[in-house]
Amino acid sequence: MVLLRVKPLSALRQFLHGQASSGLVLMAAAALAMLIANSSLGPDYEHLLHGYIGPLSLHHWINDGLMAIFFLLVGLEIKREVMDGQLSTWPRRVLPGIAAAGGMAIPALIYLAFNNGATARGWAIPAATDIAFALGVIALLGNRVPISLRVFLTALAIIDDLGAVVIIAFFYTAQLFLIDLGGAAAVSALLFAMNRFGVRRLLPYLLVGALLWVLVLRSGIHATLAGVILAFTIPLQGTPGKPDAEEDSPLHRLEHLLHMPVGFLIVPIFGLANAGVPVLGLQAEAFTAPVTIGVGLGLLLGKVVGVFGTSMIAIKLGLADMPAHAGRLQMLGTALLCGIGFTMSLFITLLAFSGDPLLQSEAKIGILAGSLLSGLLGYLLLRIAKGDTKGSVSEPA
Repeated sequence: MVLLRVKPLSALRQFLHGQASSGLVLMAAAALAMLIANSSLGPDYEHLLHGYIGPLSLHHWINDGLMAIFFLLVGLEIKREVMDGQLSTWPRRVLPGIAAAGGMAIPALIYLAFNNGATARGWAIPAATDIAFALGVIALLGNRVPISLRVFLTALAIIDDLGAVVIIAFFYTAQLFLIDLGGAAAVSALLFAMNRFGVRRLLPYLLVGALLWVLVLRSGIHATLAGVILAFTIPLQGTPGKPDAEEDSPLHRLEHLLHMPVGFLIVPIFGLANAGVPVLGLQAEAFTAPVTIGVGLGLLLGKVVGVFGTSMIAIKLGLADMPAHAGRLQMLGTALLCGIGFTMSLFITLLAFSGDPLLQSEAKIGILAGSLLSGLLGYLLLRIAKGDTKGSVSEPA
């Protein structure tokens, strides 16, 4: 029995450590973007991002191309956790599922309380949690945070990401081009057929996935969703009868292959390309605009009320158990960290306010302010909160 538990334990530790470390790199990239945007290099920074490389600008290659790989990894993690991980059973899904639902709904309602008309389109901006950033903050706390809370936060953020994918697909899709959409549907069917008929080599999936990305990009649906569709078709099972077939499955191999480049290259590049806000050139009204306030308070207050409030109600009603060895203050601190909505919030900002740089800047200020305050308060609360931190990753979240 001991030998059977070594691999899952190591895999989860590696996942948490990788996400936490990449979160620290992302913090540095965001800070560098702000410094560049507000320095004499600011105009060169904008000129470089909007210069064209072939059919797309560098900015579009990053947001539509590189981020499709990010969404591919997100999709792989969602599928693995739902099929064979922390979300594989209903008891494990209950608490992070309820918390994620509350953590998406309440921030959106707070945003809409300050915004209507054209700016209401940004309602989903404060609804997302940045798992890399949040785990990066937790990494700074060492063993002060029980592992059960880290697993809870990871599961919550994965459900959160799934919600964001659905929101992007249904609410931020531009004009549809039916021929390309039909081609994308046919290619998706081919990918599912490959899975069904036992194709276990990765290369065919990646080649067909590249074609899917082109068709989705041309169809009017955001190109990054091609990464999620591809992820859901990658087989979770390895070759039958082969030793260590599960660990050597196409999904596990691709996920392992992508973790380092996505966490330490793609997401920091995205942060560097999108976090730069030239605040020195903005009018004072931008810092108190409805979009800024709605996003900032949605992240700072909405996530706490949504995540912590719904979690406590679910636990009180007996629908779920408190994460092992965790106290209420530690749950509150973790809920504050859910207000760090950097990567996905920035991404949704670009979709919600495409073509309006002022609204994008206001939303980015709200994201940066709300995320910074949520991270600082969450860190301080978790640092002083008392709890039994002797838990291990083998304990249920």
